Amino acid sequence: MNLKKTALITGGSRGIGFGIAKALAKEGYNLAINGVRDEAGCADALDELRNLGAEVAYCQGSIASAQDREAIIEKAYSVFGSINVLVNNAGIAPRQRMDLLETTLENYGEVMTTNLEGPFFLTQAIAKRMAETKQNNHAFEASIVFVTSISATVASINRGEYCVSKAGLAMTNLLFAVRLAEYNIPVYEVRPGIIATDMTSKVQEKYDNLFQGGIALQPRWGTPDDVGKAVASLTRGDFPYSTGQVIGVDGGMLIDRL
Repeated sequence: MNLKKTALITGGSRGIGFGIAKALAKEGYNLAINGVRDEAGCADALDELRNLGAEVAYCQGSIASAQDREAIIEKAYSVFGSINVLVNNAGIAPRQRMDLLETTLENYGEVMTTNLEGPFFLTQAIAKRMAETKQNNHAFEASIVFVTSISATVASINRGEYCVSKAGLAMTNLLFAVRLAEYNIPVYEVRPGIIATDMTSKVQEKYDNLFQGGIALQPRWGTPDDVGKAVASLTRGDFPYSTGQVIGVDGGMLIDRL
């Protein structure tokens, strides 16, 4: 019987999610990695995680789909038996960056379904199982992490739907922290700043210039590994009295300055 803890990471095969996956593999977790690509398309990433000592199961599907969410959960539990950590990381940017006065219902709907509705109902389903397991076994350890963005509070009028989705996810963190407190299941939000990923590579020059202009106190791009270390610390139990709190990984970007 496998006694190692298991983490389910949505969007875990690349970008921030892969940084988190590597950090949790080093912590000794087995990994249920979710992604929308077929398994062959992320074989290198999965092999890298296995080489770090983790048993890895790939749970393909879109969290925007109720049917896919059910399949993702079923695959993770069928392989590992339980989930100790859920990391809600998967998310998308709008297909088109459009001015707030011009954006479309389609643009808005796709982003909100993937970034907010999906994590909300995935968390609901897994939280129920975690709570039931906790009631039957008080020694069971579980936690949930929402990966949001500085866009939860920083307004970008050319991708307003993304900002709204992340602000909603920040509230989702608070709601589940309150609801799961009776089961002693902590819930956290990790709020990255400007992180070097596929999503931000399209605007690299813009952010390079902003870093040179002093947008962050630490004048460099953040990395997926920076976020991974923060998530590992939370799931390790280093913040046992901080459920519902926000951990910023933004190089001091949001500190008010004169």
